[in-house]
Amino acid sequence: MDTLELRRIAEAQDDNWWYRERRAVLTRELNLLRTWGRGPGTAVDIGAGPGDTARLLARHGWRTTAVDLSYEAVEMACARGVDCRQADARWLPLPSGSVDLALAWDVLAHIEDDDMAAAEIARVLRPGGTALVAVPCDMALWSARDLALGRVRRYTREGLARLLNGAGLVVERMWSWNVLLRPLARWHRHRLNGWEIRPRPLLHDRLLGAVLALEDLLPVRSWRGTTLLARARLPK
Repeated sequence: MDTLELRRIAEAQDDNWWYRERRAVLTRELNLLRTWGRGPGTAVDIGAGPGDTARLLARHGWRTTAVDLSYEAVEMACARGVDCRQADARWLPLPSGSVDLALAWDVLAHIEDDDMAAAEIARVLRPGGTALVAVPCDMALWSARDLALGRVRRYTREGLARLLNGAGLVVERMWSWNVLLRPLARWHRHRLNGWEIRPRPLLHDRLLGAVLALEDLLPVRSWRGTTLLARARLPK
């Protein structure tokens, strides 16, 4: 991903319905961890990109190290005040058992050897530490957009559970996200020849965000969405 594309992502992250609602999901999970006495502490944000999620972690009190394979992303994240290092998710530059929280959002699907990346998450976590993982869901949604983003797969619930369990992590919760908009997403993505970020009218943006937020009030988390989220823990 080139610098111009990264800048477009960084700009979109500031006020885009998808990124905005994703921040809300992460905020809820961080608040839960605090309630349970599992944070804040030290964290690693794997595949941090321009640093949006790392900055959110820092605002919630987590001492965060961000890593990304892209030199351009690392430069941009550092320029935004994030402690970011260039590294492969399969070989994290952190000591074993050194973090309380590992965040891997939208990164595992880009890695052929995702089992190695999952094993690294388990390696750097302290016993009792938490992993928050997000992956694209369901190969029925596979399109040119996935190829343009550099993904090599989309996941099923069974596949993600097998990956995390195989690394020694215990899945506490797994749920679908962006369920209500899945039919629209499937129709739209199969019309595109690649990937796009484009500005939307304010009303359109707010409407899409409201539909995503509505999912919190409905019993739809077990249905198929566009994204799978998981909270897992390394046993003590």
